[in-house]
Amino acid sequence: MKIRTGIGYDVHQFAQNRPCILGGVNIPHTHGLLGHSDADVLSHAIADALLGALGLPDIGYYFPPDDATIEGICSLDILKRCRELAQEAGAEIQNVDSSLIAEAPKILAHVPAMKTNIAEALQLETSQIGIKATTNETMGFVGRKEGIAAMATACLVIL
Repeated sequence: MKIRTGIGYDVHQFAQNRPCILGGVNIPHTHGLLGHSDADVLSHAIADALLGALGLPDIGYYFPPDDATIEGICSLDILKRCRELAQEAGAEIQNVDSSLIAEAPKILAHVPAMKTNIAEALQLETSQIGIKATTNETMGFVGRKEGIAAMATACLVIL
C-alpha cells in the first residue's frame, strides 16, 4: 500500500452575467466566475490535487480550455473523471481538504451542499471532504474582489 498526496491551486476572475459556482453550488453573488467551464474554482483545485497525487498532468491536459466540445462543462463532471482515473490507477481516494480565498461571497451557509456535491462526485462520505474559507485581508486581486482562489490537497492510497 502506498500513500500519495497532491496539491491543487486554481484562480478565476469575476465576470458579470455569469453564475458563481463553487463546489457545484450556485452561490448568490453580484458576479460569477469567468472560465471555459462553469469556472468552479474549488472543484478545479480539488481536481488538480487528485491528478497530482496520481502523478498525472494537470486539469488543462484532460480538459483543455480551447476544446469547444467541453465549453461550459460542469466541474463536478471533471471530478468524476478524476475519480475514474484514480480507479484506473488502482487508487482509493482517502480525503480532500480545501480552502477558498475570497473577500466575497460568504460561503459558510453553502458548505454542507458543496461537501455533498463533491462527495457524491468522488464517491466519498462528506466527512472525507474539508472545505474552509478565508479572506486575503483586502490585499492583492482577491482583496480587491477581482476573483476567487482555491487551494486543495488530496490523499490517496494505491492498493
